[in-house]
Amino acid sequence: MDGLRKIEVTAGVYWVEAGPMRVLCGCPADVVKHLMKRGLIATVDRNGQSYETGPNAILLSDVMVQNGAFANLAEFPVLQMLYRQGMILPGHPGNTGIKPLVMGSSDQVSAQLQYIYRGNYGLVSQEELVEAGVPPDEAHDMMRLKQRFAFGAIRHPSDLLDTVVIDSGPATIAAGLSVRRLRLNVFEFSYGGERVVVDLNLAPSETYECPYPLGFHNIPREYFAVVHSGEGDGWDVNGPSMGSVLMFQGKVYLIDAGPNILGTLTALGIGVNEIEGIFHTHSHDDHFAGLTTLVRSDHRIRYYATPMVRNSVAKKMAALLSIPETAFADYFDVRSLEMDVWNDVDGLEVRPVFSPHPVETTLFLFRAMWEGGYRTYAHFADICRLEVLRSFVTDDPDQPGISQALFDRVATDYAVPADVKKIDVGGGMIHGDAYDFRDDASGKIVLAHTSGKYSVAQRAIGSAASFGTIDCLIPSDHDFIWRSAIEVLRSAYPEVPENQLRALLNNPMATFNPGTILLKDRQTTKEVLVVLSGSVEAIRPEGGVRNILSSGAIVGELTGVFGTLASETYRALGFVKALRISCSLYGEFVRRNQLFHDIARLMERREFLQRTWLFGEVVSIKPLNRIAREVRPHTFPAGSLVDIGPESMGVVVRGCLERLIGEHTVGTVGPGDFFGEEMAVFWTPSMYRLRAVQATEAMILPAAAVSDIPSVRWRLFEVVGKRMSVYVEDGTGTGTVDALRWHNDFRINVVRLDNQHRRLLELANAAQGVAAAQGDPANVVAAIDALREYALYHFGEEEAILSRAAYPEVEHHRANHAAMNAALRDLREEVAAGRRPVDSEIGTFLRSWLMDHIIGDDTPVGPFLNAKGIY
Repeated sequence: MDGLRKIEVTAGVYWVEAGPMRVLCGCPADVVKHLMKRGLIATVDRNGQSYETGPNAILLSDVMVQNGAFANLAEFPVLQMLYRQGMILPGHPGNTGIKPLVMGSSDQVSAQLQYIYRGNYGLVSQEELVEAGVPPDEAHDMMRLKQRFAFGAIRHPSDLLDTVVIDSGPATIAAGLSVRRLRLNVFEFSYGGERVVVDLNLAPSETYECPYPLGFHNIPREYFAVVHSGEGDGWDVNGPSMGSVLMFQGKVYLIDAGPNILGTLTALGIGVNEIEGIFHTHSHDDHFAGLTTLVRSDHRIRYYATPMVRNSVAKKMAALLSIPETAFADYFDVRSLEMDVWNDVDGLEVRPVFSPHPVETTLFLFRAMWEGGYRTYAHFADICRLEVLRSFVTDDPDQPGISQALFDRVATDYAVPADVKKIDVGGGMIHGDAYDFRDDASGKIVLAHTSGKYSVAQRAIGSAASFGTIDCLIPSDHDFIWRSAIEVLRSAYPEVPENQLRALLNNPMATFNPGTILLKDRQTTKEVLVVLSGSVEAIRPEGGVRNILSSGAIVGELTGVFGTLASETYRALGFVKALRISCSLYGEFVRRNQLFHDIARLMERREFLQRTWLFGEVVSIKPLNRIAREVRPHTFPAGSLVDIGPESMGVVVRGCLERLIGEHTVGTVGPGDFFGEEMAVFWTPSMYRLRAVQATEAMILPAAAVSDIPSVRWRLFEVVGKRMSVYVEDGTGTGTVDALRWHNDFRINVVRLDNQHRRLLELANAAQGVAAAQGDPANVVAAIDALREYALYHFGEEEAILSRAAYPEVEHHRANHAAMNAALRDLREEVAAGRRPVDSEIGTFLRSWLMDHIIGDDTPVGPFLNAKGIY
């Protein structure tokens, strides 16, 4: 093709083509399926060999998370390039000697390489397996098997991919084709005198689109049932990847969380707040990519997995988001399962079983007590076909492969019967084969994990299950949805007697069809609706703002009690069940229990919080009430500096604050915006100061109450990351010509430490900017304090990593850190006492101080850690 061509694929995704290059711009979940549906990936035949076309380069988003969803998930696009296009296969027509190309900012490129590394292999050494609780002899056997899947050697993606870092100027991709960043997430491609601009930013209420329609289902809450929510794989353009929804005693559990899980839940009439827990088999993207949907709940969803699977998943998420592995527990209520035994999960019994796969994987067997014994469900994702596994058998314990004893154990585990057994039949080297289950004694076998049509032989062995179908193992004799109703009312009114709550409970349950308007803006209502299941969107037409509400939300409360006009339209996204309470009864309930004053104050605050971007999605009445009760109003006079302490954050009600680095304004905080979250929620010193541009009213919130809500914490994480990216990529901040800019040569190729070094650089620049302005010494002291506080945090993290890796110079490193801390402390004391003039020489000191650490001390650390599989 001649010239330069741009195609919009879907929201936030573009295709740019010029000369030999085919660039996928943006790669959220299931982007390969979008390309297939648009014909940009197609099957061709050459010399009798069939293979796929597709992209040969990926342009990453500058930010990892957009509107709550992963923006960069290059695992499947890279697999498609390497294997389905054949770019890595010897003698393949698609192998032209050119490697797939990944490009973007240095931090995103580094994060993607490490995420792909963990996605390919999971835990990469026997030591990591032992740390995850695997006995040493079993860890040795698992590494042998892992190496056999990896054709004898675990390789970092840098061996398989080329990378280009897009920094401050144009970056050359191929002959005549270059790309440059215009601003955050906006790029310009140039080729042969032509130019096209690609904007990867999503609009505030825009989401990445699901590539397939699902329809809507009104799912009952059974005693013990399996809802089939995905029978495809990562390449199936017509439906979700293999997964199931498990109902037990009316509670909702997920088995895995693949891409577009929010669309799946909406189609099934399940709100994310209803999810009790997730049972996780392994970390491949088609079972992992939906985890960000689950952190959008208002409570920490229980995460059930064996320690080895959890460690593999936590390392992959940490690599993807450049966060500590321990941060996984900030978003999930982690519950460990013991391998090969029946674990009790609130009456539901689950037994994880080892499954041979390139990453740590377990199958799940579930059972519930019933007449005559147990009812059972087996979920077998992902598995390896026995023919392949048999070819891995070797008696040499030092060679890649599998022992005969382990092969026999796996074959025995495959044959365990169940009332319903769902199996991976994806074939190839790393997936299952229906033929291995031809003599299985299970009551019903369900085929899954494939994008192709079932063969005659497969259809003779197992059943198909279309999306939303149910296998009910133990039926329910009552509707468990009423239990949700009383729990919501108790959480909303904890001090009201039970008999009074039952007056509200004695009202009809309504089911709203998908797309139904529950309450329209600028209208009054005759009823208050307590959402019990499903998802509702709240729309403010004048601003185009859209938030998603789930179970536990109350629609029309303010309107119903005070008779005011609704400020939003509430609309059912899927099937929604709600308790319908007349306004007259609700008003009498409020008056009788003397709630009017309290409820008026709480509702006013809740109404304000729900209208903000931060609290508007998913957060139900229980956490909102807790926050609303602890809010304290505060007014900052014009020109005053904002100080709310390290254990609080704020939301602006009226007025405006400006963010300052030194004396340079780098942003503003207006009504509905928040501040103070860096230290209060993430315990990271802020590089900004805040000053009131005018008299500003704010709500001050306790950080503890906020940080316990995963959906709010996740949104804060997204915004803080984007703010940092704007600062780094745009080079804004100090307003001084001597500011240090991050350079690729500063990287030591350990993502977590590189990101911390970048933050140190930003804080050093902030302190330098204050000093160069020759302003108030107190401001310089505050900037140095912020730098020193973060430096101590970084030193501690770095020393812990080096100690775990048995770095031989760790004590020398520790001594250097102590000396650096002392030097910074001395500088701070000299400035505070007036013995050191506030001038540009402070910037010179800080640049030397920082470069001695990054270039001097840490450069040798990178190769040592990389050699141990730490990137």
